[in-house]
Amino acid sequence: MDLALAPETLARWQFGITTVYHFLFVPLTISLAVLTAGLETAWVRKKDEKYLRATKFWGKLFLINLAMGVVTGIVQEFQFGMNWSDYSRFVGDVFGAPLAFEALIAFFFESTFIGLWIFGWDKLPPKLHVATIWTVAVGSILSAYFILAANSWMQHPVGYRLNEDTGRAELTDFWRVLTQNTALAQFGHTLTAAFLTGGAFVAGIAAYHLARRRHVPVMRASLRIGLVTMVVAGLLTALTGDRLGKIMYEQQPMKMAAAEALWDTEAPAPFSLFAVGDVERGHNTVAIEVPGLLSFLAHDNFSDEVPGINDTNHALQERFGPGDYRPNVPLAYWSFRWMIGFGMSSAALGAAGLWLTRRRLLLAPELRTGPEEVPRPALTRRRELTGLPARWFWRLVPLTMLFPLAANAWGWIFTETGRQPWVVYGLLQTRSAVSPGVSQAEQLVSLSVFTLLYAVLAVIEVRLMITYVKAGPPELTEADRNPPTRIGGDRGDPADADRPMAFSY
Repeated sequence: MDLALAPETLARWQFGITTVYHFLFVPLTISLAVLTAGLETAWVRKKDEKYLRATKFWGKLFLINLAMGVVTGIVQEFQFGMNWSDYSRFVGDVFGAPLAFEALIAFFFESTFIGLWIFGWDKLPPKLHVATIWTVAVGSILSAYFILAANSWMQHPVGYRLNEDTGRAELTDFWRVLTQNTALAQFGHTLTAAFLTGGAFVAGIAAYHLARRRHVPVMRASLRIGLVTMVVAGLLTALTGDRLGKIMYEQQPMKMAAAEALWDTEAPAPFSLFAVGDVERGHNTVAIEVPGLLSFLAHDNFSDEVPGINDTNHALQERFGPGDYRPNVPLAYWSFRWMIGFGMSSAALGAAGLWLTRRRLLLAPELRTGPEEVPRPALTRRRELTGLPARWFWRLVPLTMLFPLAANAWGWIFTETGRQPWVVYGLLQTRSAVSPGVSQAEQLVSLSVFTLLYAVLAVIEVRLMITYVKAGPPELTEADRNPPTRIGGDRGDPADADRPMAFSY
């Protein structure tokens, strides 16, 4: 049978397409929830209307992403029963526990309090209303943690025992599953990457409006928040990624050797800047390397030995039996580099934009703040807006919204494909995890339907986002400026005390 049409391959393609698409919304949902909560907190504390307008604007974009994330995420759980029934049977006792916590705790927070936040603007006092969006933000972070704990168990199984009678993995230590170093490191890296994504999203849209002199007070504040978030999150993403990489060198040496196209064990090991390899012969035909740097990245020194692909494959064959335990090496190598390249490019652009705004090389005088500003001649203002720093900044910052999204996608592709041929590392291979009763035709139909459906959803998402982004922050009404002082919408009018309840139960 053609490998490209094997049930295992089709099932992996389907899960890969739906997962990568779903994860476009997850980092935006996490980061926008926190940024929106921060903006509303600033409004409650400072009573500055620009923060309220910003809250309503970014909150609307957050809601669009949340809705799309929920819709696309539901499909993930369906696939465990559709295409991966043997996997579900093997890991259900372990994998189901963190998923149940995610649904019962995290998703409960999100689904309940998002409704209070949406419909509570004219019903809840400001401090109570802002508490609802903070609860949503906490729920979204908890949701990510439980999901990542489940995924980390697939990367490094702990807290279980194998039942020889049933052939299933059974949970023995749930706390260890939640707190193992793989889960903590992966959560930290994913969370910081999410804020890099959200910061780029906010900065890009703010730059789009500022370049057209629209909604200046709101977008000026948003631009600064987005740039600061990009820089801080970019630095933390690099640090957490380094920590996660060191853990993976211990737990999955094959994945990391493939990420560097390191075919033979070396001490010290070089870091590959560019390589073209011969997979069949197991060596690189072209390699540009930095001596010793890979040893430092793996073990914090420039001399330690790092195992290569060939030696690791031989060790795995001795441990688990005959077979080829190498992943798709070119895919692992280039997905690792695209992840780092896109992510760090976005962070670097954020740092450049922050420096330019602080040095007043970017924003025209009418976009600046401070009573000491004196209007300059129109010619000077035009030069400032059309000078070299301004020109490349206004063009690149909106484009960089896509960079962290691409980095996230390539990161998950590397994480999951680099583990192959294992679906649960060291316990269950992918070929043994698919549903035995699902035919090739059924796989093709479901793959085609899901891909088409997600393409339609992508069109809807993009059109909705463009419509609301172009509309900009809404103008405030009297009700916005005069929020209720009590639960139920009382704005302090003594006559309200005698009004009947809107509802009772």
